[in-house]
Amino acid sequence: MPEFVKPVRDQTTIDAEHLRLLAIFHFVSAGFALLGLLFIAGHFALFHTLFDNPKLWADSKQGPPPQEFFTIFKWVYGVFTVWFLGSGIANVVSGFFLRARKHRTFSLVVAGFNCLHMPLGTILGVFTFIVLLRESVRASYSSE
Repeated sequence: MPEFVKPVRDQTTIDAEHLRLLAIFHFVSAGFALLGLLFIAGHFALFHTLFDNPKLWADSKQGPPPQEFFTIFKWVYGVFTVWFLGSGIANVVSGFFLRARKHRTFSLVVAGFNCLHMPLGTILGVFTFIVLLRESVRASYSSE
């Protein structure tokens, strides 16, 4: 009876495949950030259309909410817009860096920020840490 031979695991091939997958998932994460931007824009348009319509408040006893209410919401929209835009750009850049095996530290910082995007970003961030902190992957990067 033939003895089964375990396949030889070439660590450089495994590392290359993991880095390729991480780059793809960073691009996907940037796509989700773009969807977040579109959601914020749509929500703002709906909110602005509904609450700035004088006909909506014509029969109301209380009248429209105070202007400060809208000012606070505009700041919240601005913060989320900057967050999603920054996250999307950082993930695209990190994806390109992962492909080129450059600027490992930048990709680790982006992974830390991705951990704040629960639950998918957290998964991506953790796996990015796991792969980039391997000694074999560290050796494959150019000297930093």
